Amino acid sequence: MQMIFREAQKSDLPDLIHLLASDELGQQRENPGLPLESSYIDAFDAIQRDKNNQLIVAAVNDQIAGMFQLTFIPYLTHRGSWRCLIEGVRVHHNLRGQGIGEQMFQYAIELAASKECSLVQLTSDKQRPDAIRFYQKLGFIASHEGFKLKL
Repeated sequence: MQMIFREAQKSDLPDLIHLLASDELGQQRENPGLPLESSYIDAFDAIQRDKNNQLIVAAVNDQIAGMFQLTFIPYLTHRGSWRCLIEGVRVHHNLRGQGIGEQMFQYAIELAASKECSLVQLTSDKQRPDAIRFYQKLGFIASHEGFKLKL
């Protein structure tokens, strides 16, 4: 399966929001209805302006197969190294189990290495056991306990 990775374009937004809303958790917090809420457009524009953020689309035959966002973060810890945070990972439900997720992570990790990051990190909702198993299969280790505070 020939996959192409590219930066997301504003015209991709409806499909990307639909992907984010395509599971039980996403249905509770996303609104893929048209016209899109302006907050999605504002967020997209902010991501595009920030040189330390990339919203990546994985496409197969010109169709969006998956997506993820990378945020590159400078740290004082670990000798002032950079980290890459992977968020918003989704693979179209009709295409799961075909190796697309693995290719997406291989691409993300290569990008992080090319930017001399010392660490790639992500979080996963505890209600996503399949995703957690997938990340562990890729070599990610649940080495920290994460905390969030909703505002």
